[in-house]
Amino acid sequence: LTGLYMTDQRHRPPQESFGPPADPAEPPFAATIAQLRAYFRGELTTFELPLALRGTPFQRRVWAALCTIPYGETVSYGHLAALLGVPSAARAVGLANGRNPVGIVVPCHRVVGADGSLTGYGGGLDRKRQLLAFERSDEALFPVEECG
Repeated sequence: LTGLYMTDQRHRPPQESFGPPADPAEPPFAATIAQLRAYFRGELTTFELPLALRGTPFQRRVWAALCTIPYGETVSYGHLAALLGVPSAARAVGLANGRNPVGIVVPCHRVVGADGSLTGYGGGLDRKRQLLAFERSDEALFPVEECG
């Protein structure tokens, strides 16, 4: 899996760069769809998908660190920078976070401002707020219907 984008997401590649539509029954799409459905039903807290993320070495370090943030919890950009051994790089962490090509799977929505405020999210702050509230609740975010 190299990318998972919302239709209105910032930093989303142009539609024509995606190539022809893929068969959703083929790997890794079938596993991705199944795991996303389970996540949105509240049955899955971490994803186990083969990722082939393209980015700078620093971006890939940030994305790996994002995967260590527990479901339902948040950390600040500064805290994440400190975990990476570069405590002065909170802004660079934020930029790398914003370039995450597989939001939700690599949980960039779990990073917040130093004061706990919601800042920056490629899918929009309303969606970030919804995802964080969902992860802190016992209920599914919305009904997930099986399709195709």
